[in-house]
Amino acid sequence: MCGLVLLTVAVILIVPRFTKAIPPSLVAILVVFAIVVGFNVDTKTVKDIASVSGAFPPFHIPLVPLSLETLYIIFPYALIMAGVGLTEGLLTLSLVDEITGTRGRGNRECIAQGTANIANGFFNGMGGCPMIAQTLVNLSAGAGARLSGIIASITILLVILVGAPVIERLPMAALTGVMIMVAIGTFEWVSFRIINKMPRSDIFVGILVALITIVLKNLALAVLIGVIISALVFAWESAKRIRARKFTDDNGVKHYEIYGPLFFGSVSVFNEKFDVENDPEKVVIDFKDSRVADMSGIEALNKLTEKYKKAGKTLLLRHLSDDCRRLLKNAEGIIEVNVVEDPSYKVVSDKL
Repeated sequence: MCGLVLLTVAVILIVPRFTKAIPPSLVAILVVFAIVVGFNVDTKTVKDIASVSGAFPPFHIPLVPLSLETLYIIFPYALIMAGVGLTEGLLTLSLVDEITGTRGRGNRECIAQGTANIANGFFNGMGGCPMIAQTLVNLSAGAGARLSGIIASITILLVILVGAPVIERLPMAALTGVMIMVAIGTFEWVSFRIINKMPRSDIFVGILVALITIVLKNLALAVLIGVIISALVFAWESAKRIRARKFTDDNGVKHYEIYGPLFFGSVSVFNEKFDVENDPEKVVIDFKDSRVADMSGIEALNKLTEKYKKAGKTLLLRHLSDDCRRLLKNAEGIIEVNVVEDPSYKVVSDKL
């Protein structure tokens, strides 16, 4: 078995040096198949793993009660499958774009994939998604157009309907060797050279997602945890970037020009920028180069306004959006807003 696998890998590596007219993976499979059949080698075949033959699936409407109880049962699994399918589909699309130098449309891919899976359910089919391995084999064989995917689908259909007796005799060693080369070609080997230059958070997230996928065998959970950790790291890094440029003008008014987003992660650093006791009677905070991202930022501005008011001082907030001004109800009497230069952005989405 190991010898046949190594032979498959060797053929895939050697054939492109002589010709690229024939896919090397196809040549490797044919060579190993000929050796197994010609010398009557006792090895595992596709038929030993599963049967490939089949027929056209009949139209079928799932016989399940249309009730909330049914939805409660299937929704968690549907959500997991959709998450995994969309993740692998978009990763495959990104890989194709990188190899072919084109730009795919993720929205169209997701809609097409979802529509196909819904239709598939009415023919006793199971959910599916684009496969990185099959796509890479297709691309390495010289495919570069959408027609290649259609030909691959028709070929698989013919194999199931007609060619199953031949395909079931293929040695698993040949398919294993092809998949090994696919894994080698898919893996980003350059990451080993730059791993010492990558942020530690990225290394941690990558290793953690890999371990969760291997140990728990749950790609959806691994991706979800990775996204959450990455979001928290991003929030932490963004919180450290908020800063203030301070100066006092000729009229004795102190200005704070804020740079960086004001949100729940940067509120503490934002509050440390101000000296309420030693500031003059009139203070201006300019948000021209900043954005208030959430309710925590709004609440921080509200409390800061109250502190200056209790100290007998006036705090003016400039370049805030209309949404911010409406949310600062407790400070309406002492806030001055430059409506003409205010940006038009939404602090809280109306859809929420």
